[in-house]
Amino acid sequence: MGSSSETDVKIAGGAQPAQDAPPRFPYWHVWTDDGGMTRQTRCELTAFHLHRMAADAAPQWNDLLVTSEATVLVANMPVGWIGDWHENPKPQWIIPLSGRWFVETTDGVRVEMGPGELSFGGDQNAKPDAHGRVGHRSGTVGDAPAVVMIVQLNDKKWVAARPGAFK
Repeated sequence: MGSSSETDVKIAGGAQPAQDAPPRFPYWHVWTDDGGMTRQTRCELTAFHLHRMAADAAPQWNDLLVTSEATVLVANMPVGWIGDWHENPKPQWIIPLSGRWFVETTDGVRVEMGPGELSFGGDQNAKPDAHGRVGHRSGTVGDAPAVVMIVQLNDKKWVAARPGAFK
């Protein structure tokens, strides 16, 4: 039943070859530089490999980022919500599910994100800037709540992770 080729993908009506090259997926990485200023860098997830999640499942491109204990929560930020200057409490992936939200770092960069976008919060160990701001501020954008899934990494090795840590 089906093809034995690792690059065949089962779809309705038959098998179709998967794309030849692994995909790339962009994300924003919030981090702290050596001076304690927080920054945002556009990075890409690039370590995708074809893998079957189950023996009878078609292969899919997976990038195994972390094997670690984690805390997963869903947060609903109401319209107009602002989380004033703070560090991410733990290294964490933030995945918008609905609505829009923003993150502003002490270097003055503000990024707005919505569903289908991804951010990693690694701004632990930030220091106050000349205005007393530490870490980042975040909040909702527009007239709808922002609902995000947060995956907090409990392994201390990810504290203050720099761009490029997830290769």
